[in-house]
Amino acid sequence: MRRIVRNAAAAAALGLVLAACGSRLPASDFEQPAPGPNTAGGPNVNAASDVGVTPTTIKVGMIDTASGLLGSETFSGPMYGAQAFFKALNEKGGVNGRTIEVVACDDGGIGADNQKCARQLVDDDKVFAFAGNSIYNYTGAEYISSKGVPDVGGIPVGNAYDQYQHLYSLYGSSAPRNGKVGWDGTLFQNTEIYRYFKERVGARTAAVVSYNQPDSARYAQTIKDGLKAEGYTVVDKQVDFFLANFDAAVVDMKNRGVDLVFDAMDTRGNAVLCKSMDDMGLKVQAKVSTVQSQNAAVGREFKDSPTCRNSIQATGFSRSYEDVDHPAVAEFRAAMLKYFPDREDRMSQWALEGWASAQWLTDAIASCGADVTRKCVEAFVNRPEGYDAHGLLIPVDFRQESAEQAQAPQKWCTNVVRWQDTANGGKGGWVDQVPDMAANCSVVPSLPYKP
Repeated sequence: MRRIVRNAAAAAALGLVLAACGSRLPASDFEQPAPGPNTAGGPNVNAASDVGVTPTTIKVGMIDTASGLLGSETFSGPMYGAQAFFKALNEKGGVNGRTIEVVACDDGGIGADNQKCARQLVDDDKVFAFAGNSIYNYTGAEYISSKGVPDVGGIPVGNAYDQYQHLYSLYGSSAPRNGKVGWDGTLFQNTEIYRYFKERVGARTAAVVSYNQPDSARYAQTIKDGLKAEGYTVVDKQVDFFLANFDAAVVDMKNRGVDLVFDAMDTRGNAVLCKSMDDMGLKVQAKVSTVQSQNAAVGREFKDSPTCRNSIQATGFSRSYEDVDHPAVAEFRAAMLKYFPDREDRMSQWALEGWASAQWLTDAIASCGADVTRKCVEAFVNRPEGYDAHGLLIPVDFRQESAEQAQAPQKWCTNVVRWQDTANGGKGGWVDQVPDMAANCSVVPSLPYKP
């Protein structure tokens, strides 16, 4: 029931979104308290009890980078998932007699506009809390936290969620969150995914492909460090951002027996890399990606590389949006189809995680009964018990640890899915690779790094 130590990292020049690897558990494993209610059924009479709360409504803010140079699909998934949740919730009567009024702001990926969104929603619109945030450059984070406005279940693209007290990443945090990033500027990454591919897949030689660009190279180094800690032979391949020679890199990877490929690149670069792998005949156990790349667009974006495409595996700590046999996933998919029918072929794991963010805030509000306050909501989020969003998440929490505790070996878990074309005889889409994400765990160390 612990949080992931390494957040997502964004590279400004590339739009890299490199999500975290797993969720850490204590000895008590997954003892989960009964989830709070998420529909109407509370007291008949409510009083206005805090900023943004009226007897019949609660105002929730949402900041997302839904447009800009990085494209409309890069960060917008959580926004759609959270909005679908609140629409479905309101149709059922809201939470304890109050409906949710969503006030959304698109910052266009510009830091100054993110500041404007933050001040507008906090000062002018007077929102009670935030949910479903997915922000490329969260420059308004310090202001939101300074006003004591809870941001519950946001997607951590940068480091703000490991820095500010009232920001609660969907992936949890054990950092002090005292205004400094992590532990005096240091963060930690666990080695769970590298252990998984070594023990479950049998991989031994891993390539890490990156651009000759500072942010890409910095993230690639964290991957290499994790792989080396787990005993891999590491093949480091850096290519030019503007004139990348992927064919030469892939030929060398093939000659050196690479059976696992990681990267620190954008989708464009990955598509070219995959095509080169097919062209050069490099077949691997897995082309490892992240939860941000777990979407329905893979078939289109990697259309020229069927072999590589069917080796793409994504790791994360949320239940796959394809797992419609699970009631919470089925509810999510039904709501998305109802409220955003044009997005069925643009379904994404981040949309499901946006839904989980809205669920988390709703459960926190429900725990307050009629007297809905920010203090009550944060008390719910800060409980030592892990939160699992009704089975959508490997439980996460915000119990603070010292740097020594965060670095010590602990039990971590991760979910793994693999892309499969329908032509390969399967159902198509993202197929689970582990029977139970909550049981796919290892005791592994966490390594320090500077973001």
